[in-house]
Amino acid sequence: MSAALQHPVGPFTVKDWHALDPRDDGSRLELLWGHWLVSPQPTGHHQHAGLDLAILLRAAMRDAGRTDLYVETVIGVEISTQLRTALAPDVVVMDIRPVGKAFQAENLVLAAEIWSPGNTAKERADKTEAYAVAEIPHFWTVEQNRFGAVTKFTAYRLDRGRYVEAVKAAPGTVTLFDVAGVPVKFDPADLAP
Repeated sequence: MSAALQHPVGPFTVKDWHALDPRDDGSRLELLWGHWLVSPQPTGHHQHAGLDLAILLRAAMRDAGRTDLYVETVIGVEISTQLRTALAPDVVVMDIRPVGKAFQAENLVLAAEIWSPGNTAKERADKTEAYAVAEIPHFWTVEQNRFGAVTKFTAYRLDRGRYVEAVKAAPGTVTLFDVAGVPVKFDPADLAP
């Protein structure tokens, strides 16, 4: 069953999303199946985890000599115009120079989301499905508790339109991950402030 049939698509479009001004309160406004998804301004430990993950990924890309891949934090991504979805992943790896306001899903090699207790199960499932529909090859999730400690890190890979678990890592364990053939080795506990 397609995502369009599973989700009633709302009235707002990716064009509407592009027309929005930045929010004064620092919150994020994403578009999911044609409905607005408002996230409060990220906490310090959320931002810290995203920045540290980006630094680890960037170092791994440089060590591997991958000058064709770019690591960025919180950028706009047009997931699907037809399904009226545009998201702002916490961390991405792209195969295009990060110049401009928003990017196409086909340029993403990895999307990573940092989940906090405030993210509902539905939001998590819907975002995961949206990234899979967009055929982003790698999807990573970082679970944080309300104090900012990382409780779980999971790396998924796309397999026939769905994400399957590739590696799950517990804090306190140095683990080897893969992004487009680039080895990335770290302890998920290192993402906590």
